[in-house]
Parts: sequence; C-alpha cells; structure tokens
Amino acid sequence: MRLRDVPSADYAFAYRDPPTSGNAINGLGEADRRRPKSVFHGTGGEILAWSALDRLFVALNTGAAMWATVRNLWVLRDADGPLAETRVSVDDPSAMAASIKGKGRDFGADLVGVTPLVEEHVFEGRDIPYKNAICLGFAMDRAAMAGVPDRRSNREVMEAYVRSSKTAVRLAAHIRSLGWPARAYGLNCNDIQQLPLAINAGLGELGKHGSLICLDHGSNLRLSTVLTDLPLAYDSPVDIGVDDLCRTCRRCTIDCPPAAIGDAKQLVRGETKWYVDFDKCAPYFTKTWGCGICIEVCPWSEPGRGPRLSEKLLSKRNATAARQTAARDSVSTAA
Repeated sequence: MRLRDVPSADYAFAYRDPPTSGNAINGLGEADRRRPKSVFHGTGGEILAWSALDRLFVALNTGAAMWATVRNLWVLRDADGPLAETRVSVDDPSAMAASIKGKGRDFGADLVGVTPLVEEHVFEGRDIPYKNAICLGFAMDRAAMAGVPDRRSNREVMEAYVRSSKTAVRLAAHIRSLGWPARAYGLNCNDIQQLPLAINAGLGELGKHGSLICLDHGSNLRLSTVLTDLPLAYDSPVDIGVDDLCRTCRRCTIDCPPAAIGDAKQLVRGETKWYVDFDKCAPYFTKTWGCGICIEVCPWSEPGRGPRLSEKLLSKRNATAARQTAARDSVSTAA
C-alpha cells in the first residue's frame, strides 16, 4: 500500500511542562528486566505522566469511535462473572486447548494461541491471579484501512475492538461454564501487555514498527485476551521470517511522519528488540485518531502476500546458512 497525502507532524498542542519521557518510562536503554509501567491509555483510571495527551486523544476522536468505545465498555461489563458449580476435570490439556481454540474461532477470532502468563508482561502494581493467557487475533477490513489515517480507518479499528471484546467475553463465559475462572480483556487492557503474550502464543512476530506481524494478515489486526486457570497445553513462538524482512525493509521507517521508527533494535528492559520512539509517536497518534500508517504500509499486510514472503525469506536464510556451512567445512578440510 502506498500513502496519499497524510497529515504533517506539526501540532497545535504541546505540554507546557513536558512530562517524563515515555521512552524512559518504557525502559528504553535499561539492561535489567522488570515489569512494564503504564504510560498512555488503557491504564485503569490512574493519573499518569502522559494522561493529558490521552484526554486530548479522547476529545479529538470521532463520534463513531466514541460510540464504539461505549459499546466496548458495555460488552466488557461481563468480562468476569460467576463460575458454574460443577468443575469439569481436565485430564488432557492438549485436547482442552484444541477445544478452546475451536470455540475462539467459532466466536469470531481469526487467530488463537495459548501461553503462560508471565510476570514481565503484567503491568507494575497489578496483581493477576491467573496462570494462562488465551490470545485472540482479529483481522481488520483492508479496504476500510486503506486511507489511514482517516475517519473510516479509525472507525474500522474501533469496530475491530468491539469484535475482539465480544469474542473474549464469550470465550471467558464458556470457560466459566466449565467451572474454571476466566477474565476477558479487550479495549479494557489495563493489567497486561497483550502484544508480547500474543508473540509467545505463536500468533506472530514483533515487527520493526512495534506491532505484531502474523503470517496471513500481517499487522492488519487487533488483539484481545482471556486469562484463565483452565489447564491448557501451550503454543510456542513462531519464526516466519519477520526479522529477515524488517532488517532490510524501510517502508514503515520512511512513511512514518514523525520519524518514530528506527532501523535498529534497541535495549528495552533487558531485551534487545524493535522499538518505536514513544515521544515522537504518541502526539501524531493523538492528532490522527490513532494513525495506523505503519501497520498498513507494511508489505506483510498486503492480502495474500504473507505466506509467499515467509517462504521466500526462510528459503533464502536456509540457503545462506547452507553456503556458510559449506564454506566452513571447506576451510576445515583444507586445514
């Protein structure tokens, strides 16, 4: 996808007293692992360093997006609930995981994966009593996203969140009907980081633009999560060749109006990974109803292109590895 004219990174707003850098709050440059801290929206209502920008984001948003937010909140009123009196015993976690994944897809998810809930993906100050995370992915309408950042794409994003919340709520209710605790997270995700959990659950890999890239839909999707104690077999992270693409592709870097996307991985809370400059991204995100440019210009988001890209990238990697092995063997034999 190629962009048409997009809003510039000039703003009619600014902080009188700039808050603590969002990059510092996120742990950019920190060598030690720690739990993440809340920075922007999805925070549970507390006042944060960047809350003023969050309030402006809400004020500038479209009427359709605000209505979708209200619908989301209404759906998520049932995020938790009572358990069935009789608990279904689970002798085969693999069979139960297959059943739950099937239910997730029946309820509307395009992607479903399971991973343990680890402390480093729970926000600081949150106490989560669940062991497992069921991660759900929902593809967005590509045609509706073609004009990012515009009102139509903003509406599609919010509608995708409604779909994701509904599915998570239905799946959590199904699990509770089995006598096991479960809580749904959609737009109300103020306890956990959904993206790294989805990566651990095998839904996709982290892209240079800081978002998930999955095999079939690229980054053109939204996430929701169900946390539960239901015994489930876990999925594993996947390698579909995302790093092979992102190391050389500069599409999102070039097309990002505030220049928030760099070409090198960075150290963030003890992990070297792709990282987007929060202080540059957040104001433009606010100005443009949630932007979305980087996820849509990504070559992987082109419908039908992902599987071919993955096959080509992995084949090229394997061929390179084979040549390197042959060269080493040749040197060793000669010596």
